[in-house]
Amino acid sequence: MATLTVELGERSYPILIQANLLDHPEVLTTHLVTKKVVVVTNDVVDPLYFPVLSEALAGYEVSKIVVPDGEQHKNLQSFEMVISKLLEMSAGRDTTLIALGGGVVGDLSGFVAASFQRGMPFIQIPTTLLSQVDSSVGGKTAVNHPLGKNMIGAFYQPKAVLIDTHSLSTLPKREFAAGMAEVIKYGVIYDASFFLWLEKNQQAIKQQELVALQYMIARCCEIKAEIVAIDERESGLRAILNLGHTFGHAIEAEKGYGNWLHGEAVSAGIVLASAVATKMNWLEASEFSRIESLLQAFDLPTVAPSDMTYDDFVRHMRHDKKVQTGQLFFVIPKGIGKAVVTNKISEEVLRAILS
Repeated sequence: MATLTVELGERSYPILIQANLLDHPEVLTTHLVTKKVVVVTNDVVDPLYFPVLSEALAGYEVSKIVVPDGEQHKNLQSFEMVISKLLEMSAGRDTTLIALGGGVVGDLSGFVAASFQRGMPFIQIPTTLLSQVDSSVGGKTAVNHPLGKNMIGAFYQPKAVLIDTHSLSTLPKREFAAGMAEVIKYGVIYDASFFLWLEKNQQAIKQQELVALQYMIARCCEIKAEIVAIDERESGLRAILNLGHTFGHAIEAEKGYGNWLHGEAVSAGIVLASAVATKMNWLEASEFSRIESLLQAFDLPTVAPSDMTYDDFVRHMRHDKKVQTGQLFFVIPKGIGKAVVTNKISEEVLRAILS
């Protein structure tokens, strides 16, 4: 088992990574501080993994809330529905909320946990690659608004993140590929040697070889844990984790949440950010080609929707969380392994890339 720690003083918590982790109940129950448990999952994950989770929770008072699958359901209506169910169950601070699912379930559950009675214990059990390497770690919780993604939420850390790599065996190919966009992001922004490892181990990753998967997921979590420990609330360094997201969120909002998977939109966004960097001579053409080729190797989109205009992008990006004092900030790579947050991108450059 790979074990990492997100170092946040008294709020520090472990990330545990292992195949068939849920077959070992003590791994979960060690982190339970209440006898009452409510599992939030979706209608796809529920029949696949709730039975084994409920077995691991033998002896606990377990309830379940099932939400519809899909990014389009990560909204205030779902938030209210989960809150209402908790009230009907007479749940309270003596109840632990467990998120069993992908990024939508994790983000929604985390926001509920942060809000319900001003805070209840919370554990993440992510079942998609994207949630395992990114959204389950770091305490960002949120729901979407029609005018912008993740605009309503809170920073709220879980008690533990338990990653069972076996859950990836039931993940649709498209969902696995979407998760790889976030994996590749870490190499671009922080670790050139990891990016090289990804290039060299494409087949092992695609075939979901256990050793390769565990190393890959652990390295992504390790990078994110390092960054979050330095900048929990995204006042500085943590913003680099948003590489591709400003452009990607605009694509998701324009095309309708769920039509482009989050990772697919981030992939196109990474290429757009890299194109900006190349035009500004911050990124070598050969490095741009490596980034684009690695994303394409995992069947990820590397161009924005053909019917999206410059004005479409700007309209949505104006609602991005990185807008400060009316200025839009972008995460741009400065070579593979390093990224910066800047507001020094001219309209001329943006128009050239987005037109």
